[in-house]
Amino acid sequence: MPSCSAILVWVKPCWRRKKPSFRKLLKTSNVKLENKLKNRQFKQQSTAKKQRKEQRKLRQAISDVSQKAPKPLEHYKTKPEDEEDEEFLESLPTDMMEEDDLEEIRAMAQKASFITRDLSSSAPVHAKKRKSDQPLEKYEKMPRKMQQSDEKELIHLLPIKDKSGLIPQSMEKPVVQKADEDEHDEEPEDQEEMEQESLLNLNPEEQLKLRSQKLMEKKLRIAALGSAILADPTCNIKKLKELRAMLMETDSCVAVTVRKLVMVSLMEIFKDIVPSYRIRPLTEAEKAVKVKKETKQLREFEEGLVSQYKFYLENLEQTIRDWKQKKQKGSQAVSLSCYKGLAEVAIRCMCELLVALPHFNFHNNITVVVVSFMNEPVKKVSEMCCEAVRKLLKQDKLGQASLATVRVISGLVKSRNYKIKPAVLDTLLSLRIKEVEVKKDSEDLAPKQKFMNFKEKKKNLSRMQRKGKKEMRLEVVSLKSSVFRSLLKINTETLNIVFLIYFRILKKAQKSVLLPSVLEGLAKFAHLINLEFFDDLLSVLHSLVMSGDLSHKESLHCILTAFHILSGQGDVLNIDPLKFYTHLYKTLLVLHAGASNTDMTIVLKCLDVMLTKRRKQVTLHRALAFLKRLATLALHVMPDSCVGILAANRTLIHTFPKCDILLDNDMQGSGVYLPELDEPEYCNPQNTCLWELHTLKRHYHPMVKKYASHLLAGAPSEGSGALSIDLSRRAPSQLFEDYSVKDMTFNPPVMGPPSKKKVTSLQS
Repeated sequence: MPSCSAILVWVKPCWRRKKPSFRKLLKTSNVKLENKLKNRQFKQQSTAKKQRKEQRKLRQAISDVSQKAPKPLEHYKTKPEDEEDEEFLESLPTDMMEEDDLEEIRAMAQKASFITRDLSSSAPVHAKKRKSDQPLEKYEKMPRKMQQSDEKELIHLLPIKDKSGLIPQSMEKPVVQKADEDEHDEEPEDQEEMEQESLLNLNPEEQLKLRSQKLMEKKLRIAALGSAILADPTCNIKKLKELRAMLMETDSCVAVTVRKLVMVSLMEIFKDIVPSYRIRPLTEAEKAVKVKKETKQLREFEEGLVSQYKFYLENLEQTIRDWKQKKQKGSQAVSLSCYKGLAEVAIRCMCELLVALPHFNFHNNITVVVVSFMNEPVKKVSEMCCEAVRKLLKQDKLGQASLATVRVISGLVKSRNYKIKPAVLDTLLSLRIKEVEVKKDSEDLAPKQKFMNFKEKKKNLSRMQRKGKKEMRLEVVSLKSSVFRSLLKINTETLNIVFLIYFRILKKAQKSVLLPSVLEGLAKFAHLINLEFFDDLLSVLHSLVMSGDLSHKESLHCILTAFHILSGQGDVLNIDPLKFYTHLYKTLLVLHAGASNTDMTIVLKCLDVMLTKRRKQVTLHRALAFLKRLATLALHVMPDSCVGILAANRTLIHTFPKCDILLDNDMQGSGVYLPELDEPEYCNPQNTCLWELHTLKRHYHPMVKKYASHLLAGAPSEGSGALSIDLSRRAPSQLFEDYSVKDMTFNPPVMGPPSKKKVTSLQS
């Protein structure tokens, strides 16, 4: 039995290839597609480059041929025959030759064509020339000139995409013939001449009718352009240029009216379409960046708006300058007498833009123009500009426009050597400055943290919500503090310039008409003056008061300024203002007692600052003296001033309760009351009484009667003799303004003529 041997066979393992996943297939297919797209784009770009290169070479060849000047053919100058014969004879050895041989040689020399002919030609020597060859030979020798055509500028258009690739497109730039332009320019001039000739032939009625017809057409045109711009400013911004072109109206019949209407219309349009932010010019990097269609449209609108606004302001300024220089234009569409009306409208437009657009571009330029006309001799123009500046300062909350205006006013005052109108400085009283930057500790400047109270904690808020609310509150506080600091900085700089103006006038022009305005401004802003200037300023004010050169109103402003200084930061100064009390006490009896008494408001403010707010520094004798003198003054003034004085007396009685001794007839101490003495401390006011109140109790004005009765009852705050709450809470200056004679509804009784019986009794 045969043995079985095991046969081992090695089998090659079969590895199965995994199928690629869908993501891998997707990834590879995307890569292939991108490569195909890149190859196709590269081929298109290369073909386009080749085409552009061929076109460039062709254009370069054409331009080289057209610019290259042709070179003339070479030609030799032929010498005259006589000179040739002489040279030939000189070169011959005539000494060894006979005369016959010499003549033959001369004849041969004249016939020799190889000497005289042009060596450049290749024709045989004795060949006959055809007649037809002569013009061809001359034509060939003449320099050739190619016909030069004017190079036309090409405009490259968008390319066309074909199967082969991108095909560049271009077209010739259309050329406008100058002859047509000249004809078009001459046509309006001829039309104007024809219209002027036709106007001369019409009677006045027909001229007026024609003018009204033209004016109506212009008005409709202005209205149509304005409504189109307001309807869609972004798309119709180019119509501003068309409307602005009407400022140069040349028709003398309606030129003045049309220009005024266009000025006012453009002013109202700009007030409506101008954005609430300042437009800045774009940088080169910003221009190079590709932006959206809407952003590009917005940029074009802003750029067009700023340029048209600038041109409009330049036109207004040119109109004003022509009026000031009395300069007449060449067209003579507007006479010199009409320039004043046009300039007034232009100034009014600038004043409106100054107030309405303090945030927009060119506001500083408008400020310079308007402030320069605040000192204009024409009263109407000056009042208009001062009122515009006053409105601007009142409504300015950010302070930047106020700072720019104050800087320009300071320059104007200095350049005119303090010879300006007081109304220019009166506008500074409208500044909205209540606080300035003061040096404080870092702890005071740090915002105080506010912790949540029990009610806030009780609300159903999660921990994260409370944390977010706290962070938001802290951000709001920091933002407000930063805005407040910037505002304080601007206000401080503005006030420094204002005080610089005031101090310059006090130092260099004390006898100027600006002194009342300066004193009034110092009285308003005295509490904001730096402590370092207090001593010098008080000494200057005291010297002004004691000089006697000031009017009553100016001296009252000096006193008010001094006490404003002492009532604020001046509390730390140990200064006794006795001389100011004495001057006010002396001034009370010389005030104007008529209906035009404008000093009473200042007097009442002085009494409030000097007596009521400084009650701890005022003695009883001084308070009694002022109380008695005010009661005496109340007998001589008008009812409005009388009500204010009685209200001041009521305040004094409440402030100094011991003043009620003047309501009794008993004498307190020794001495006699000296009403003519101007020293309130030594006139013995405690030895008199307020008998003036009994006289005022019979006054014809009901409010005067009421106050006199109230004071005689001891000025009670409660009970039957007390005043109403409204009257008791009003300040004396407010009561004076409320019951001023101009606004008084109560008329005093008019005394009629006496009857006959009284006349006869008087005669008897």
